[in-house]
Amino acid sequence: MAKSRRRGRGAAGPETVTQPVDGGLAELVPDREYSRAWTLLIDGAPQSHVDLAAPDRLTFSYQRRLGHFADLVAPGGRPLHVVHLGGGAFTLARYVAATRPRSTQQIVELDAQLVQLVRRELPLDPGARIRVRSTDARAGLAKVPDDWADLVITDVFDGARTPAHLTSAEFLADVRRVLKAGGGYAANLADGPPLAHLRSQIATAATVFPELALAADPAVLRGRRFGNAVLLASDRELPVAELTRRVASDPHPGRVEHGRSLTDFTGGAAPVTDANAKPSPVPPAGSFD
Repeated sequence: MAKSRRRGRGAAGPETVTQPVDGGLAELVPDREYSRAWTLLIDGAPQSHVDLAAPDRLTFSYQRRLGHFADLVAPGGRPLHVVHLGGGAFTLARYVAATRPRSTQQIVELDAQLVQLVRRELPLDPGARIRVRSTDARAGLAKVPDDWADLVITDVFDGARTPAHLTSAEFLADVRRVLKAGGGYAANLADGPPLAHLRSQIATAATVFPELALAADPAVLRGRRFGNAVLLASDRELPVAELTRRVASDPHPGRVEHGRSLTDFTGGAAPVTDANAKPSPVPPAGSFD
């Protein structure tokens, strides 16, 4: 087992926990404003933020957008079956458990040492129905029964890049297999100018799902900087109006593209298959400063 190292405020407050994990050097950095809140970084790249005292409080913009979709994918308060591909600090699973009690959730996280670190330092509520599997995301997805999930969330990064085998139409076909009729899919994507990866991911999703939307910062959509975008998909009409209102009202307002505007944004990009899949692009230097 990898040894962790602590540094920071000591008796004055929580200390930063640093530990090598399978994916690099993990850091759990305490939040200066909230005593039980932490940011997880891997090799310096921010992965997730979690507040153990208030798991329904989402700080990162992309996590807020995923949370909005989790709120709207089914009537409020109804328990969900959720598959999380990528674990991080288990932020979205904690959010769903807090906002939709009695939900049943599966987290699939390849990095077993990261899972051990998060379980030890940021333990899950023992009453939450959350199962964690340490295996590859696509392999874990293949074990989920047909028509089981109300929601599948993909937030997988190897360092700061989405692995190639999680970008293809074949992968998304398996996502649709495990979704119930009317269920929703959400993916955290990262790209920068010229946005070729993001456009290809929209085109790929369009071969599997009839309804799509994209939520992101306007500067990212305009190709002015590298950043996150959340792709949403379903076999039924998406709650675009309410999503648009919520995303626009966030502390860092975003924009939702849908329908013709999303088609125009995609610009004729070609879908990705297993045969030609590539990882998402390397973030430029300074992206996380």
